[in-house]
Amino acid sequence: MAKNENEEYYTVKSTAYPCVHVLSNSWNTDLAYEMGQCIADDCIENDVDVILAPGVNIKRQVLNGRNFEYFSEDPYLAGTMAKRYIDGVQDKGIGTSLKHFCANNFEQDRLVTSSEVDERTLNEIYYKPFEIALKANPTTVMCSYNRLNGILVSEHQKLLKGVLREKLGFNGLIVSDWDAVRDRVKSLKATVDLEMPFRNKSYDELKQAYDNGEITMEQIDFCVNNVLTLIDKLQEMKTLRKITTDKSERRRIAKQISDEGEVLLKNDGILPLKPNCKIALFSLRADRMPTSADGSARVQSDHEFDDFGDCLKKSMPNAEITNLEAFTFWRGEVELYHVAEKLPYAYDSDVAIVLAGNDMITEGEAFDRQSMKLQPRMESLIKSVASVNKNTIVVLSSGSAVDVSNWESDVKAILYTGFAGETQVESACDILAGKVCPSGKLTETFAKSESDYTTSSRLGNDFVNVYKEGVFVGYRYFDTFKKEVAYPFGFGLSYASFTYSDLTVEKTGDFSVKLSYIVKNESDFDAKEVSQIYVKDVFSYVLRPEKELKAFSKDLIKAGESKKITVELNKDAFSYYSVAYDKWIADNGDFEILVASNVSDVKLKAKIKF
Repeated sequence: MAKNENEEYYTVKSTAYPCVHVLSNSWNTDLAYEMGQCIADDCIENDVDVILAPGVNIKRQVLNGRNFEYFSEDPYLAGTMAKRYIDGVQDKGIGTSLKHFCANNFEQDRLVTSSEVDERTLNEIYYKPFEIALKANPTTVMCSYNRLNGILVSEHQKLLKGVLREKLGFNGLIVSDWDAVRDRVKSLKATVDLEMPFRNKSYDELKQAYDNGEITMEQIDFCVNNVLTLIDKLQEMKTLRKITTDKSERRRIAKQISDEGEVLLKNDGILPLKPNCKIALFSLRADRMPTSADGSARVQSDHEFDDFGDCLKKSMPNAEITNLEAFTFWRGEVELYHVAEKLPYAYDSDVAIVLAGNDMITEGEAFDRQSMKLQPRMESLIKSVASVNKNTIVVLSSGSAVDVSNWESDVKAILYTGFAGETQVESACDILAGKVCPSGKLTETFAKSESDYTTSSRLGNDFVNVYKEGVFVGYRYFDTFKKEVAYPFGFGLSYASFTYSDLTVEKTGDFSVKLSYIVKNESDFDAKEVSQIYVKDVFSYVLRPEKELKAFSKDLIKAGESKKITVELNKDAFSYYSVAYDKWIADNGDFEILVASNVSDVKLKAKIKF
């Protein structure tokens, strides 16, 4: 936001990068760093000192309207990607705000609802991404709106002072989410340094509380010093502020993120498309598919967005493409336009492509999705087109998992773009055409239906959300209890095929190992593969997930070539949080090291004993 000469606020236009969930689906930490660098350059150009990102909220509830802003259902992956993002931003002298601490995993009634979470789950799932990302030393941490175990987070002394500052070691500034502070005196006691937005009333409350002996000058000085320290630190960081990217370079980075972050979910031999095929495109009428959800993370792009039909023609100049504007979004509903009259075009074409997904009224900040399914008319459009053309492809855009059960078997391919910003369409067309080999993999589980999740966005009337699943969030639940899913965590297809071999595991210390393995590209495509390292505790005195992600590697492997990949694991990879001892513990015994292409497809494994 900025002010014009008339003191009116307006939105500054910028590069519309892929949303964070697409960045996460790339599994590319280098891209997280580069995206941070580009965003820092945007900030430098607009005289912004601190960016209110990244968000590492765990994707616990599939219907959370703000899932598009968050990295993953897995705390290790979320923290690792966020750390590199923060590094990228702050290495250029711009501050960050790691958010939203803590257990803010829904939007419905977020201002009043209490997240009821046990200590082990808090430490293993909800504190963990912050613990990892804090290693990048973000300048600020933002506290969340919700209550945690009955207490407003902005007033939660145990959480903010005891956990964030003392246990996790954060010594920077804690800022409130906007209007999250209800009682400035209580929030000051909890060490919330900066209340946003500014309220004169808060100063009167603090003065009265001090006069009454309710707070001490030491408590006031603590918060004041953190504010002054931030000001000094940002002043020092200005020496790092040098713009190194122009608009075209930032867009190139955005394009690489969407290239690597869009996920091919299904391909029954139809992709990549033949160069000279005849295509019927069922698209959005007089508009483009949404490339972001709504809310404070929405960006006004400074680039003219590409129409899908025009972009597909650039990617496939020899193809015959008929663009059939078949639907629109209107006040949260899908309106179809003369679909029956347009179906003959699909019948007469080699391939039919249907653009499908959600819009900014369906999902976004301050509200949750009403259903995991696409709207009924959109599902009807897909099924109608597929009924006359067996080679139907769905290009799917949404901010989180979608129930595809009503139409998945009717189509030949599904490309999940997510909300991939201004380069979403260009990347999708390049993937369909075979100019880009897909390498994205899911960082959240696509269950078969909403009812398959143990978590629920239906909070009832008591404003209490009990995290009864404990540590079994996302794949930790589905994998442990052998629940079939549509697409598992870590899943994503490629035009290449890979084989894994020669796993070796070497102890390098007490609960630390080095492992290496070989991945070979058996195809004619140069391609990137994401290999995932999971750890299984063979026998434990506490109930643990079947396996947990502890490392990953994304590597470019040229056609027909092999690459040796080496990964190191430390004690964290083998530990669980003991409530009894109030610390992380690794038990002696047998562990399995699992190398996988996704959580359900283990390629190599080895047992090690400590």
